[in-house]
Amino acid sequence: MSLRPGDLVDLIDSVFEVDSFSSKMGDDKNIVTLSFSVQDKQPAEDLSNFLEKGYNFILDADVTAGEQSDGTYKVFVELQRERGIHDNINEIIDGVAKLGAVENFKFRYYKDFKSRNATLEEYEAYIPDAPENYGILAVESNLSNYTNFFNKSLVESITMKQDVLTIKKAYAEPLQFEFIDFTDVLSMQLNEVFNVNAYPEMLFLTKYIGDYNISKYGDKLVFENEDKALVLKRI
Repeated sequence: MSLRPGDLVDLIDSVFEVDSFSSKMGDDKNIVTLSFSVQDKQPAEDLSNFLEKGYNFILDADVTAGEQSDGTYKVFVELQRERGIHDNINEIIDGVAKLGAVENFKFRYYKDFKSRNATLEEYEAYIPDAPENYGILAVESNLSNYTNFFNKSLVESITMKQDVLTIKKAYAEPLQFEFIDFTDVLSMQLNEVFNVNAYPEMLFLTKYIGDYNISKYGDKLVFENEDKALVLKRI
């Protein structure tokens, strides 16, 4: 039975990822990968079938064999990285948004801290449409990538879903933070004053996460790595 608008309401996360996972079909520089997080396996399989059969420019669509650590299933979509890719992504998201009744889709490019509005203009600005441009955004090690930012950490895993960053250390309870901002240290602007009572928390976070310059202003935590500052709020 074919899917109709609204059949997957409340089952598809409103933030999808682009080029965060390696391609099965070829070199990453030649293939754009999209990934959607879906609640439950059957809806994920339904979405995968809908995408593979409904768009002739999709090279492959697949579902993770097992449940992810956050309880969702990933649906992967692979497309040729070529001229017109932004229009193709726009068409896919329009269809998926109707199935899931998602009003404001956002996307995260290559594990970036910031999610961006899913619009044609943003796709054109952040998603490479030619193999020779891929390395500029994805291959270079840049601290806006949440895995690279924590490159001095010995934690087990770092994941991001919506605007929630989860850090997991072996044999310890995971820590969760709400993403507030990512900026240059010199450009950082916070209205709150330095929290003089937060030393025990900063010491705990240093032991848990690693040797970062950590400070707290009001209820906001600031992690510094080189010239970059990550602003989070503990959940």
